[in-house]
This record gives sequence, C-alpha cells and structure tokens, in this order.
Amino acid sequence: MRAKDEVKLRTIRGVVAALTNELVATKRTPQEMLPDEEVLTVIRRMVKQRKDSIDQFEKGGRQDLVEGEKAELNILEAYLPKMMSREEIKKLALAKKSELGEVDKAKLGVFIGALMKDLKGKADGADVKAVVDELFN
Repeated sequence: MRAKDEVKLRTIRGVVAALTNELVATKRTPQEMLPDEEVLTVIRRMVKQRKDSIDQFEKGGRQDLVEGEKAELNILEAYLPKMMSREEIKKLALAKKSELGEVDKAKLGVFIGALMKDLKGKADGADVKAVVDELFN
C-alpha cells in the first residue's frame, strides 16, 4: 500500500470483499475467519472470472481492459498453490485408469469425476479434461 501499487491494492481489496461476501453468503458474520480451503476456493473463482474477462475483452478488441485484468490475474495467482503440469496429471490418470480397469467412452464422466476427486485443488479442471480426452482418443 505504501508502494502506491494501485493494481495490487485494488486486487487485494477485491479479495477481502469477496471473502466477506462469502462469509455473508454462507450465513456467517463478517468477523469470522474462513478456513483455508474456502479462501482458496474464493481466489480460484476470482481467477476464473479474470480469465473469462480477458477472453471477452480480447474478443471485443478492448486491449486496454485486457492489460488490467492480466495484471490482477498475476497477483491473484501468486496466492494460489502451484498447479500440476499436464505430464503429472497424465501419470495419475494412467494410474487411475489401470486401477478402475477398462473405461469406455460411456463411463468417461465417472472416470473424470474420480480423477478430479483425487486432484481436487492440485490441478486445473481444463487440463484434466484435456489429458483425459487425449488418453481416450
């Protein structure tokens, strides 16, 4: 705040507001503390919103707004744990595939669900889906 970094200040204030909103939405008082898992969920939601905004602004040709959203996205991602790479996801997916036995296309949703349960918070859902699609195509 003393560094006069407007983007970081705006982003952190947005996180605090989102955390307070989460407390109120879950029928708790704003003075209570959220567990770490819920804080990470809120930050992930904010990251997803920024990515969607960036995509929409790029489609609309608003490069000035894209830059601001990217700056906020970088700040938010600094507070999240490092996500697994696609190679690591692929290793776990192959292990889960051998554990569950033969998985056909009809039971692909069950397979992805079981894999996401194991990877909750460690891997991006889009990366998991891409790896599973790669394995079964």
